[in-house]
Amino acid sequence: MSDRPLTAGEKALWQRFIETVEPLDQGRLKRVENLPVARKPRELSGPITAESFGGKTHSAVPLRDQKPVPTRHGLDGGWDRRLAKGMIQPDVTIDLHGHTLTSAHGRLDSALELSIAAGHRAILLITGKARNDDERRREGGRGAIRVAITDWLAASRHASRIAAVRSAHPRHGGLGALYIILRRSR
Repeated sequence: MSDRPLTAGEKALWQRFIETVEPLDQGRLKRVENLPVARKPRELSGPITAESFGGKTHSAVPLRDQKPVPTRHGLDGGWDRRLAKGMIQPDVTIDLHGHTLTSAHGRLDSALELSIAAGHRAILLITGKARNDDERRREGGRGAIRVAITDWLAASRHASRIAAVRSAHPRHGGLGALYIILRRSR
């Protein structure tokens, strides 16, 4: 916008506009001023868990009771078609890039717990592409998170809440990401 002064016609038009403006309703202003203001969330230290938010945690599933996470069952054809076409919009995205195995496992567990509590159905888990054995040896073990994901999900205390795990559509990361579909809470 330029800094030029208004012409006489523009000043007259502006004056006519100002005369049509009515002040706000004072009762409405009072109601807006009296609305409660959101409190600043408290700072959390350590991992985010259900206990951090006042909930209760569940213990891990013992090895003898573990069941494999379904990779091809548990969803109807509609879900599979929409996943294959990339038409599903994930409720939450969890990015594990830059994490160690321990921190990635903790982040995944915390995110699953919070997603289940929030009632989410589709989670996009970004792990990075799994590498073959030669590349993994040469580059110092990269891709270890991707390799461990299925074991983590099978041993998770949330394994019973996972309906399926599918490869992500290229628009959501392709081979470097997974969809985790959670069962509907009943």
